[in-house]
Amino acid sequence: MNPQQPSLLQRDSQVIWHPFTQHKTTALPLPIVRGEGVYLFDERGNRYIDAISSWWTNLHGHAHPYLARKIHEQALQLEHVLFAGCTHEPAVSLAERVLRLLPGGFSRIFYSDNGSTSVEVAVKMAIQYHRNCGRTRRNRILALTHAYHGDTFGSMSVSGRSVFTEAFRDLLFEVHFIHLPELHEPDSFRLPEIDPEEVACLVYEPLVQGAGGMRMYQPAALSRLLAFCQANGILCIADEVMTGFGRTGKIFASEHVAEQPDLICLSKGLTGGSLPLAITACHSRVFEAFLSDDLHQTFFHGHSFTANPLACAAALASLDLLEDPACGQAIAALSARHQAFVQQLENSDFPRPVSHARSLGTILAFELHSDQKEYLDKVREETMEQALDWGVLLRPLGNTLYVLPPYCITGSQLDQVYEAILRILQRP
Repeated sequence: MNPQQPSLLQRDSQVIWHPFTQHKTTALPLPIVRGEGVYLFDERGNRYIDAISSWWTNLHGHAHPYLARKIHEQALQLEHVLFAGCTHEPAVSLAERVLRLLPGGFSRIFYSDNGSTSVEVAVKMAIQYHRNCGRTRRNRILALTHAYHGDTFGSMSVSGRSVFTEAFRDLLFEVHFIHLPELHEPDSFRLPEIDPEEVACLVYEPLVQGAGGMRMYQPAALSRLLAFCQANGILCIADEVMTGFGRTGKIFASEHVAEQPDLICLSKGLTGGSLPLAITACHSRVFEAFLSDDLHQTFFHGHSFTANPLACAAALASLDLLEDPACGQAIAALSARHQAFVQQLENSDFPRPVSHARSLGTILAFELHSDQKEYLDKVREETMEQALDWGVLLRPLGNTLYVLPPYCITGSQLDQVYEAILRILQRP
């Protein structure tokens, strides 16, 4: 870095508005200049283990040469074309491949740009599906308490009311929320008093609620809820934006559950963390409800960069890596290490008490003792700063500390993450 030129941080402070950031009080961002495997490097040469996969997107490590090569090859052939009235090989190949992997007999893929919009697309599909079928009374929506499905108005509406939605509370449409039975609670859902004949869909994050605090719940409870919905003609929408592509130990979290959804939303790890892309997959009966000579029954939704060829090529390359047996072995090893660390947390006493230590597949989480227990709890930034001192990038959800690293993390690198956590817990 040239000392005569302003630093990256100085330039950033003049022009950038960061997401989820109170710029008056938040610490300066990390000036990251490159990545390699599980590591991120800042402009001062410091190295950090990305223990949260850069918001849960990165599956195989940063700057993966295979992903980079496939993106480069595609860029030399076709970088983008509109997807209304055109198609291309990467989009068709990716759709064919994802449909083969999905559980439950999905038949169609609709592309969008990110997790929020994949959920927005699914909710719009569900409501219009019933409308196209003449069931105009079915316009109510069920969702789970503590849910987080994104930041567009539709995805905020089906999310639990929280700091993320507070400023827009009066503008969100009505949703009926179902109490989530967490792991330490009775294994059942309490349904709201509502006529099932008026309900269009249920939106849920299967087994793990991500931004809501890495809350985990039992597959049996979810299966019973889905069975109730399907018996009453309610479409079930699985938001697997975070849980998809191996995070829970299976390729999709829905594979843990006896009953399967009617629509499924995918993003984050879809491209291995390299480029924005999202999918909403549906069953044939949903798609067929939009086939009509009446053009008003068309699904009027799209994005400028729908099915971007570069992103589709990246997703295909990521699936190549995910389906390599070595990746499955890495996921299993990481899952086992997390389970062992949960036991260590449960069987130890720390100056900073922990509670509800839990893991599912490659996701590890627990709560730090705090009086607030909210997303804005000051313990979040304190913990982040302490972890950075030991070369680990964490971003707790309030007082919920979690670890969700890329699958390429080694045993010694994981030991460094665990050691950083133990040092944090040793501080009074």
